[in-house]
Amino acid sequence: MDYAHQQLKREKVFRDPVHNYVYVKYQVILDLINTTEFQRLRRVHQLGTTSLIFHGAEHSRFAHSLGVYEIARRITESFQKNFPSIRPGDGLWDNSEELVVLCAALLHDIGHGAYSHTFEHIFGTNHEQITQDIITSESTEINHVLQRISPDFPRQVASVINKTYPNRQVVEMISSQLDADRMDYLLRDAYNTGVKYGTFDLSRILEVMRPYKEGICFEMSGMHAVEDYIVSRFQMYQQVYFHPVSRAMEVVLNRLLKRARVLFGATTQNEPSTPYLLLPFLRGDFNLDDYLQLDDGVLNTYFIHWKRYPDDILSSLATRFIDRKPLKSVKYDKSTENLLPRLREIIEQSGFNPEYYTATDNSFDLPYDAYTPGKKQIELMQDDGSLVDLSSVSPLVTAISDRQTGDNRFFFPREVLRPEKNVDLFEPEYEEFKSHIRNGKLIN
Repeated sequence: MDYAHQQLKREKVFRDPVHNYVYVKYQVILDLINTTEFQRLRRVHQLGTTSLIFHGAEHSRFAHSLGVYEIARRITESFQKNFPSIRPGDGLWDNSEELVVLCAALLHDIGHGAYSHTFEHIFGTNHEQITQDIITSESTEINHVLQRISPDFPRQVASVINKTYPNRQVVEMISSQLDADRMDYLLRDAYNTGVKYGTFDLSRILEVMRPYKEGICFEMSGMHAVEDYIVSRFQMYQQVYFHPVSRAMEVVLNRLLKRARVLFGATTQNEPSTPYLLLPFLRGDFNLDDYLQLDDGVLNTYFIHWKRYPDDILSSLATRFIDRKPLKSVKYDKSTENLLPRLREIIEQSGFNPEYYTATDNSFDLPYDAYTPGKKQIELMQDDGSLVDLSSVSPLVTAISDRQTGDNRFFFPREVLRPEKNVDLFEPEYEEFKSHIRNGKLIN
């Protein structure tokens, strides 16, 4: 039997808190899981700094990737059982696509790095592009495994990630408004953070999901299950992903890496605090192997060393991050934005460099985009086979469609609010600073 169809003598199962079991029957899937690059995901938190707010959120990209694979496996199994292709071009499911789906689902996050999103912002990396590089580079174990299917198979899997794969059903299973990725991270993040917002009826959604010629749609009878998913995603963004303290810790991490780049970007020193594995990024000259050496634990180790570094800014920011001492934040809008320069002046007078101890940040998300030409949304299939957009038939989804919800925040050291204990700030400036803050908002 060729490698593409080689099955394990006995189906392998992974215990999972969200899906109960993750089932693996193909040798190639097990081989991919056992690669160096995939095992690295055990050491990358799924939610980054959010684990510093929701203490149960210690789950990894490894667990999430297995979960996405499992949902994709269930989808392909359902499609093959209920919608098998009878003739080419009939819009039903061609099960010869199963393996590329399973591999793409498993590997979709393989390019995420240490504290992925914050790291990307400061160093300009792109986890989706790096995912494709890991899959297609002949230097990786993952590529070697995929090439055993066929020389062109790595490129096929990578094309699913960059959404150029010719079969839209395959692409939308992994990346769309309602895909295996989103369904797993909502359920997994809700479970591990301990909130109930992200729960929805996964079984029902998979039951009403079906292929058609242009991609994937959902039977009209499942509209309410899909609505529930949309509302769950909306609430998770507001209550978990955009949590102001998590954003405050991201600011600390961002400023910490920014200071490290200033101090170590051209360093020639040789001491324990020198971040050797991080130097290629601080110098702007890194390769794929450099990227794969990093994980959350590597960065945390450097941060612990930096707590005792002689540079006051670096040591202070490292202490704030490792010991979880977030910056304070207040909401601001267009009417109060004019106050920010003066507040930065007061903060600087109190002894804090505003370049490293202040920041502005906004949290806006479109949990469900209303239909716009050229952008595919969630479609429902009616009894006559015609398709309608979810937002056109669901008042609930219409209510939150195309609406940006979030806030703008100004971050600063909380010590400035208590200068009599922490900083040497003259009383008039102290009172001026306090006078602009009320109930977590900036006021004129």
